[in-house]
Amino acid sequence: MHAETVAAELHESPAHRVLREVFGYPEFRPGQLQVIEAVLEGHDCIAVMPTGAGKSLTFQIPARLLPGAVLVISPLISLMKDQVDALEVNGFKATSINSTLDFEERRRRLRRLRDGELELVYVAPEALDGTLRDYLRACPIALLVIDEAHCISQWGHDFRTSYRRLAGLREELGAPVLALTATATRAVAVDILRQLGMVRPKGYKGSFFRDNLRIYCRKKGQGGDTRREILALIRERSGESGILYCQSRKTVERMAAYLTEHGVRALPYHAGLRDGERAANQEAFARDDADVIVATIAFGMGIDKSNVRWVIHRDMPKDIESWYQEIGRSGRDGLPSDCFLFYSWADVKLHERFLDGIDDPVQRNARHRATVRLFDLLEQPVCRHQAIVAHFDEQIAPCGASCDVCSGVSAEVLATRALEAHRHTTPTGRRARRAAAADVADPDLFERLRTLRKQLADAQGVPAYIVFGDAVLREMAARRPQHEAALLDVPGVGPAKLERYGAAFLDLLRE
Repeated sequence: MHAETVAAELHESPAHRVLREVFGYPEFRPGQLQVIEAVLEGHDCIAVMPTGAGKSLTFQIPARLLPGAVLVISPLISLMKDQVDALEVNGFKATSINSTLDFEERRRRLRRLRDGELELVYVAPEALDGTLRDYLRACPIALLVIDEAHCISQWGHDFRTSYRRLAGLREELGAPVLALTATATRAVAVDILRQLGMVRPKGYKGSFFRDNLRIYCRKKGQGGDTRREILALIRERSGESGILYCQSRKTVERMAAYLTEHGVRALPYHAGLRDGERAANQEAFARDDADVIVATIAFGMGIDKSNVRWVIHRDMPKDIESWYQEIGRSGRDGLPSDCFLFYSWADVKLHERFLDGIDDPVQRNARHRATVRLFDLLEQPVCRHQAIVAHFDEQIAPCGASCDVCSGVSAEVLATRALEAHRHTTPTGRRARRAAAADVADPDLFERLRTLRKQLADAQGVPAYIVFGDAVLREMAARRPQHEAALLDVPGVGPAKLERYGAAFLDLLRE
């Protein structure tokens, strides 16, 4: 080891040491250290950070350093297992407590929490409505984390009454609170602070501009065949993970069947499916056993899958925040990802039907205006990214090349090209062409690394991205490390993962 490296490591902060030794990253992303330091100093903190900015590290690193457990309030039980699995792969003592557990297992996990044996515990907000809330007061909790914190605000795009009941929890537990969200306007952020009773909070707001997301918008009913265009765009991305959002359950079923008939590994996801089927379909997508999930907005909040390479909206979302959050489920690893939106005024009228269930006329009016505002934004010939971030009170220059308006390449042109290319290119050929275009150093080696990753993940019963993300595999393909020290130098390879997976990947890389 070089003398400079030794000197640098002697002077690094505890947070930097955990980042390097546990997670295998050499440096923090913007805002992460700022939030971590605020938390470690005992401050309340609100962090508005876009999807893919690494919000989870802002409480996972403190979990290793604080004298007590970090309690994470997270909205989706279905994702908790994946989050806990990912932490355990990195050597954390973590668990979740939710309604799927039998009495004995729940009691065992609660005892571990009370006895100080856990670093991180995930809980759904609904779980705090019963006796658990009282039990937690006797547990050593060092930090309360509210994930998807915009759900607590009635002005947020995904308001949930169960989140409203979290008010007062900070005071009951006597622990500082960290509120995290990827989509909060100024009004929503202020409401979050008020609802959670945060005291002199520190704050961080990251940039909402994500230049790796390439946005294309296409107005329906102007001569094209939306269904055929969507199929062509998906076939062009054969073998890549993607989400197709539809407004109704019926459309989800029809599109999933249509794609399957045409050779696409697609599964439906909506609230009308039986619990077991819905969970199985989400699991198949998470583990790369299906390439495409066709879903209503019931799918995706807090989804951790880092290698989603595209999102297509067959119908217009209900507002700008929803659109931003839904496209943000692609490209979480920072790699280029495509986002297509097909929209029409008929979509606006369809959203109006869902407003009848809102009793408050002020709320109903606000929701309708928000939908119209998105339609108006899509009709304007201005940079898509510039328009989105302006909604979150941020000003940027036009993106230059990350949207159809700036690049001059329309969704219609891309769909037409895809339709033509499909008539003489095999799926393997399309994958190789896209890998080369995406600047993968060795497309063939990258595919072999992906295959190995899936084999290892399946053997462990975890999603593939928990082993390594696509960005890590791309670095491996580019660097071709031949020994453990070189593999450990690849960002995203920490000691725990090296010990668990290093030999298998080195064997392949040495071939």
